[in-house]
Amino acid sequence: FGNITIYILGSTLYSIERGENMTTPVFELKNIDYYFDNKQVLENINIKINRGEFVAIVGPNGAGKSTLLKIILGLLPIQKGQIYVDGKDYNGKQSLLKISYVSQKAQAFKAGFPASVKEVVISGLTKRKRLFQWFNKKDERKVEIVLKRLNIEHLIDKNIAELSGGQQQRVLIARALISEPSVLILDEPTSGIDAKHVSEFYETLKRLKNEGVTIILVTHDIGVVADTATEVACLNKHLHFHGTTEAFKSLDEVEISKIYGHPIQFVDHQHSRECCSS
Repeated sequence: FGNITIYILGSTLYSIERGENMTTPVFELKNIDYYFDNKQVLENINIKINRGEFVAIVGPNGAGKSTLLKIILGLLPIQKGQIYVDGKDYNGKQSLLKISYVSQKAQAFKAGFPASVKEVVISGLTKRKRLFQWFNKKDERKVEIVLKRLNIEHLIDKNIAELSGGQQQRVLIARALISEPSVLILDEPTSGIDAKHVSEFYETLKRLKNEGVTIILVTHDIGVVADTATEVACLNKHLHFHGTTEAFKSLDEVEISKIYGHPIQFVDHQHSRECCSS
């Protein structure tokens, strides 16, 4: 009969029949709870993320999205529940899985920041070097390859602070990718980037997904991911929905508003959907 994914929206129970997946999930979270100052931020989160998926985690501000990422990354302790990586119990510190992380507002380089694109990207190899081991020609070649992969090889000698927000973000993705991770995690990566560069940024992520990189993206914008992500997880303390983007787009404005806790209005925009609070 295949696997059945169950999700709850308001008081309504939804189920989507999905094709059977015999592979072990890259991440599996079971019964995750988290508290800040005795206030519950996450409650009973259960989710599986499979290899090669592009999962967009969406929800309103304060929904617990960044907290969930930090728990996955081991930046916050597991207070309750379990996390499994490739089927093995995970404590956030020991895993054979190669994970690269681009944090929120990471693109905010100040004018005069003393580093070239080449220097920023090659620094992504630092954790693989022994003390006092210098970068070599092979490392420099890796920089050239990853910049070309993201169509920014012409920026290699530019100062990072002189670039646009979209270009800076692609440089930081290059820095994340140079260590050849199997998972790329991004937290609100398009904050402060203009619409043109946001579009280019998501095209970059789509190419990476097609190359086999598993992507987990946190965003509050439910419109821009509609034509890019393969899966959407809707979070607002609880996991209200987890399924394909097609299933997510079939939800109406009333259903989405229940997740966000206030009215949401959608408008069509370049074959996608934008959301606006009303």
